[in-house]
Amino acid sequence: MLLEAARKEIIDYGKKLIESKLTRGTGGNISMCDREKNIMAITPSGIDYFKIEPEQIVLIDVETGDIKEGDTIPSSECEMHRIFYKYREDVNAVIHTHATFAASISCLNQSLPPLHYLVGFAGLNVRCAPYATYGTVELAKNAFEAMKDRKACLLANHGLLAVGTSLAEAFAVTEQIEFCCELYYRAKSIGEPVILPEDEMIRVMERFKNYGQRVDNCEKI
Repeated sequence: MLLEAARKEIIDYGKKLIESKLTRGTGGNISMCDREKNIMAITPSGIDYFKIEPEQIVLIDVETGDIKEGDTIPSSECEMHRIFYKYREDVNAVIHTHATFAASISCLNQSLPPLHYLVGFAGLNVRCAPYATYGTVELAKNAFEAMKDRKACLLANHGLLAVGTSLAEAFAVTEQIEFCCELYYRAKSIGEPVILPEDEMIRVMERFKNYGQRVDNCEKI
């Protein structure tokens, strides 16, 4: 089976989205890109994440958009995924969700400001892409524009889109930005959140590059 490992990884992360309450029902979609073959693998439309079989993951040619393999209809947002693989070499995985707090902020048509340093997982802030009907090329273009120099964007009156070099990174971005959207929602309900300055966000984003088990990421007093 072509891209069997990628298909199985997509299924695993689909289940994680539901278990983490980052999306509900069959909402949202996940994809990965094999750069060597220039093929993307994407979840099918309208199938329970816990019932998707590997052969139901659809393979699509990144350059042409033609279906290469798969016995199901691909996600309605396949063009919103493909545009990133076609025009951004740093993106190998895309996750779209209807996470509650991100969707709430998107309904205000507002960008998420850097009220917390974890916004830096996505960039200096998280822009909100203008509204367009789901599943359209217009929405794909709006999302692509909003995510310039970013790893996430809100989709107005819709939800959250996150990208990464891997599904693990795209999932981490999704989790952190949903958390920050919740913080923004809660902070705005009791006052006006203090926004971190751009120079601090740049510093944080630089530190994130070495995040994890790196000794040189630790400062000493």
